[in-house]
Amino acid sequence: MVREQLAGIRDPRVLQVMGEVPRHLFVDEALAGRAYGCATLPIGNGQTLSRPYTVARMTEALALTGSEEVLEIGTGSGYQTAVLARLCRRVFTVERLANLADGARQRLRHLGLHNVCYRIADGSLGWPEPRLFDRILVAAGTPVVPDNLTRQLAVGGSLLIPEGNAQSQYLIRLLRQAEDVVCREVLESCRFVPLVGEQGWAVPVKAAPSDLLRRLSGGATPSVTPCH
Repeated sequence: MVREQLAGIRDPRVLQVMGEVPRHLFVDEALAGRAYGCATLPIGNGQTLSRPYTVARMTEALALTGSEEVLEIGTGSGYQTAVLARLCRRVFTVERLANLADGARQRLRHLGLHNVCYRIADGSLGWPEPRLFDRILVAAGTPVVPDNLTRQLAVGGSLLIPEGNAQSQYLIRLLRQAEDVVCREVLESCRFVPLVGEQGWAVPVKAAPSDLLRRLSGGATPSVTPCH
């Protein structure tokens, strides 16, 4: 998998962890034979396990050194969580679906990964308790970057999130350079399941009206500038 699918990934720590985390444990037994392929796989409840390259690319884009506290939005099966837990100090992960969160907790406990804190909550609102994070990774697409997530990003930190509509999204990286200075980078095109919640998709994505986008953005363009 690492040799054939992760061409372009340069971080040696990311490559090592991707080669060590047993991906087949994070899908149903019937799909275990396809776990190391290049396809996105279903995990139930309309959610998916991203293909290996996507997980590696997003992880590498966080530029983890091992000392960070990372907020993950969308625990899913726990595979991305497991990769992050091997590369940072602590992961705080939020999942809105209790059965997925419980399954992920059991898998990570089985793997001996105990530096993970779990919450079942609306991920579009961020971590339920007040806290700042060094990195934030969102594993679901949103029409507009939620303000709550930006506010939970520490100075010097970065937020990675897919932004766009149901058919076309771009992977966005926000960098907080100072308390009131956030810059924005567009990394590449992508496609994720929708981020459902108060500051995400609150109605079926295909039927989302234009006034929803205005409401989510507060009627104005977010105060971020391009990175140079």
